[in-house]
Amino acid sequence: MFSERKFSRKYFKLHWLAFASGLLALILFLAVSETPQAETSPVILSMITEEVSLPLPSQTIDRNEAFWQIEQVRQDDTLESLFRRMNVRDQEAIKYLMLSPDAHALNTQLIPGHTVEVKSNLQGKLLYLEYELDAENILVAGLTSNGYVVATKKLLLESQQVLKSAVIRDTLFGATDDAGIPDQIAIQIADILSSEIDFYQDLRNGDRFHVIYEAFYNAGEMMKTGNVLAVEFVNDGKVYQAIHFGDTTGKYAYYTPDGKSLHKTFLRSPLEYTRISSSFNAGRYHPILQRIKAHRGVDMAAPTGTRVKASGDGVVAFMGRKGGYGNVVVLNHPSGVSTVYGHLSRFSDAIRKGDTVNQGDIIGYVGMTGLATGPHLHYEFLVNGSHRDPMKVALPTSIPLDDN
Repeated sequence: MFSERKFSRKYFKLHWLAFASGLLALILFLAVSETPQAETSPVILSMITEEVSLPLPSQTIDRNEAFWQIEQVRQDDTLESLFRRMNVRDQEAIKYLMLSPDAHALNTQLIPGHTVEVKSNLQGKLLYLEYELDAENILVAGLTSNGYVVATKKLLLESQQVLKSAVIRDTLFGATDDAGIPDQIAIQIADILSSEIDFYQDLRNGDRFHVIYEAFYNAGEMMKTGNVLAVEFVNDGKVYQAIHFGDTTGKYAYYTPDGKSLHKTFLRSPLEYTRISSSFNAGRYHPILQRIKAHRGVDMAAPTGTRVKASGDGVVAFMGRKGGYGNVVVLNHPSGVSTVYGHLSRFSDAIRKGDTVNQGDIIGYVGMTGLATGPHLHYEFLVNGSHRDPMKVALPTSIPLDDN
């Protein structure tokens, strides 16, 4: 009886408490909804920073600690300007390298684009230097207990055969650029097949080619290219093929698969740089004379100093200055052929009038002497005194490969 009353009393209190809580919540809700809300001020937060000292480990700078830097030579760079960019302030080293005959290349042959690698310390002391002379050689300078020493080191090059393919969209060089094929390989392709394909006139959008060539690597980096070993070129639906063939003496030439020689008696272009700036034209408006004047050759734009090669075996018939040609060389070749090379900046020191030259020999350097608006080579090709377009004239080839 006692336990039942106690339970009833307890149950009644809990029930009432729940009811009262609900009623209070309802009243508060109605009060809030019926009365306008009071305006509230924005809460402004401010950040308080306090400096705290942390037990950081002390750092000792070792000014003798060495580090490496690599810089590319820029136009008009000198050894001193190069060292300033690399924070090398070692006057002893600079003086030694400028006076040492072994370091002559650092003062006279800093070629834009070539790399210089330097090891120095925080005090600007030069400890070691490497300069890229060419694709096969580097100049090294190092600090020893007896002072600085300079030497030329030959790179160890690994030969590999590379297969690449490309599609012509505009020009041969545009296609090789897109395919990552070096310019020297593009030049070889044009030279090898130029007796079959006119690379200025005959290329079509969609032409394609495959090429295998030699490449030489050092530490995984390609340093230079070698010869084209084989090339297949599809031009306007016709397939042209060339294969490299060498003998035991080291001489080589290119042949078709059936043994036909592709070697030309004349080079199509005496320049490796073959951007044509003015083509053969019997009625061209001359930019300097400001009148119509026959243009009996082609103008090949190239930087001043670009080497000009003899396009075929022959004899130097004329070498000197001649009117609008400026400095000019005329070569006489067999079968009544002669070639003319005009606007040269200077002549090769290795030739004189009457000398015999071989195909590929250097006869001069590109310039703009005579009537020229910019540096270029003016090239003419004559047969029995009659001008022919050098880009279109049929070039005779050598004898075919012997079956034996």
